[in-house]
Amino acid sequence: MIILRSIFLSILFLVTGMLPVTGQNTSFIISGQVLNDETEEPVPFAYLHIEELNRTSLSEDDGRFEMRNIPSGTYTLTVHRIGYRTQSRTLQVNDNIKHLEIRLKETVLSSESVEIVGKKNEFSGSALEHASKNIFGTDLRRNLGSTLSQTLSDLPGFDQRTNGSAPARPVIRGLGGERVVILQDGIQTGDISAQSSDHSVTVDPSSADEIEIARGPAALAYGANAIGGVINIVKNQISSTVPSKLNGSFSLSGETVNTGASGAFTLQAPLGDFALKLNASGRFADDSQTPLGTIDNTYFRTTDDGIGVSWVKPWGYVGTSAGIYRSNYGIPPDPQGHPNGVDIEMSKFQYDATSEIVLKSPFLRVLETEFSFKNYNHKEIEGTTQSGRRVIGTEFDLMTTNFNLRTQHNELGFLSQGSIGIMSQFEDYKVEGAGTPPSQSFEIGAYLIEEADFNNLHLEAGLRFDVVHNSTPERGIFYSIGASIGNVDSTLFKNRTFTALSTSFAAIYDLGYGFSTGGNIIHSFRAPSLEELYSEGPHLASYSFDIGNPNLDPERALAKEIFIRFSKSRVNTELTLFHNDFSNYLYAQNTGRRNIQRSDLQDFQFTGTEALLYGTEFSIEFLPIQKIVVQSSLSYTIGERSVSVSEQAASGFTDDKRPLPMIPPFKFKGSIRYTNNKLEFGSRINLAAEQDRTGEFEQPTNGYSVLDAFAQYRVESGRLLHTFSLNVNNIFDETFRDHLSRIKELQPQPGRNISLLYRVYF
Repeated sequence: MIILRSIFLSILFLVTGMLPVTGQNTSFIISGQVLNDETEEPVPFAYLHIEELNRTSLSEDDGRFEMRNIPSGTYTLTVHRIGYRTQSRTLQVNDNIKHLEIRLKETVLSSESVEIVGKKNEFSGSALEHASKNIFGTDLRRNLGSTLSQTLSDLPGFDQRTNGSAPARPVIRGLGGERVVILQDGIQTGDISAQSSDHSVTVDPSSADEIEIARGPAALAYGANAIGGVINIVKNQISSTVPSKLNGSFSLSGETVNTGASGAFTLQAPLGDFALKLNASGRFADDSQTPLGTIDNTYFRTTDDGIGVSWVKPWGYVGTSAGIYRSNYGIPPDPQGHPNGVDIEMSKFQYDATSEIVLKSPFLRVLETEFSFKNYNHKEIEGTTQSGRRVIGTEFDLMTTNFNLRTQHNELGFLSQGSIGIMSQFEDYKVEGAGTPPSQSFEIGAYLIEEADFNNLHLEAGLRFDVVHNSTPERGIFYSIGASIGNVDSTLFKNRTFTALSTSFAAIYDLGYGFSTGGNIIHSFRAPSLEELYSEGPHLASYSFDIGNPNLDPERALAKEIFIRFSKSRVNTELTLFHNDFSNYLYAQNTGRRNIQRSDLQDFQFTGTEALLYGTEFSIEFLPIQKIVVQSSLSYTIGERSVSVSEQAASGFTDDKRPLPMIPPFKFKGSIRYTNNKLEFGSRINLAAEQDRTGEFEQPTNGYSVLDAFAQYRVESGRLLHTFSLNVNNIFDETFRDHLSRIKELQPQPGRNISLLYRVYF
């Protein structure tokens, strides 16, 4: 309580100390109208946001919009609308802008964009600065799945780690777990989905306004470990502006492969100087069907509800929100370990508070503060007794507290803009039903991200310094953690402190004639997680007996990426090469031996090794004839680790390299669609090659090809925009197995699925 009281008083001091004096104009208003460039008719439901600030607005039925409390400075205003080219323009704000006219051109290319002013690369986002990819509108509904990773799985380089229907997490270029940071409105989710394949992500994408993906220097603001990238689900739960009218959306969907259904509702209302945001969503499904039969115990029941209130004034805004996420789902049976499956009961309560103060300084633009508290509980029910009492095998409790402080500055010398911030996090972790001792983690990091433009060259650089302290007061139950791992000495308990500097640099050069090229370099640091250090005990839902190693060194990597892009009115294409060199790659290694306490489970020991992950991505979207769009992409990742001399001698292998486990195979994704102003329909194909580069005790998977079909239709009726989306996945009911599925040896992927989504915006 003393810590929380100190934080509250600090925020109060910052708010009152930074407020402008009466009569001093420190912020401005941007207002205007969005029009169809050809017909000059108003364009309603256009989504506008300012890249550098957390400012969003939605155009009314007459196309008009308004964005308040904008500090002076130079900004990028981005406008999205279904059926139109995304438009970005640079605005110099030093007075109220009352008559901004935005003319949108119709398009059928989903990634087509127009820059009105400025030489920056096309970036967009309402909560992340400089997202390298965002999904919204038609693309979001076409690919909307029951989980976040399923929604993103059609993007080049994206895969999903699964263990049934509900527990799925994104994998980017073979990197998953702790190396991919998942946020909701810029704040970490506070769950343990990165820890194990049976733990699901506590975010429902059905009520998202958009989904952003960021890499490079911008990712350093959210952690030193995001070498794979940052994924942000934008819900705008705490509004930064007061809407001029009541607005929102309502959706219903259903699917056949699991007799599933879902619904979502969002509402944003003006209350004087206050803005109210409500959202509620629910999903349920029975067991999934495959061409070979039913995958038992793959049901799920999920709800995600929240409320947010913000007070918006010329000096900025202060807001708070509360939400609760509940999910019950099943883990499929394993005849060797849990023949009846495992049932999961999960809940998370989250409280957030944010503020943004427009500063009076000509150098500093705004001061942002964030406070977040999450209380997460996860029970794994392994059966029932004869009397009907549930048997809880393992229970996880995690309380996470975050406090972040950030300020942005205007132009300074050759620097066009930048941000400086402090991020802190405290985790209190407890596991019942295993030998894992209770543990705590405290992390504090400071970062600096800067940008500069030199004619056609755009540069970004970032650095971050972190201190992480992980501790436990107890020893494990069965034996000393890590005692059986090679040369690791027997340790009753061990507290660890890690310090490191992470850096990132990115460059983009406009070559002209539609060509641009660039690259990223990231030197990342990741302290071992509490699970990697202190885990000890059976984890039936993931088919493993986990053994931590308190002597682990931090994970460090040097990631390089180069790309070339070409963008014209009828074609967008990009080729990327990447190379991630890990001097210490942390993962749970399957030892292949049965545990001495639980002979039905194999020992998985956390260890570190040198590793390489490298590969390529290619994507293209083009318009061969009017209203016909062709898209295709390919991705290929190779992952391998170094083999020690002792391991070579023990295994009989002479090669000093071995494949890493759970690396996706070569994949090709292609689609063709017909699009006009209201109707879209088409087909897509997903091809995967055989994956025979397998890790220790990992089974190979055969290649496959799966054909899908989709259609969407829009109806505008006054203040309402109706959208209908139909998807038919795996049309021919093919039997195939995904290499990143933990149950691929037991069951194939789901069969033919017909899903229908209706959504209305008002």
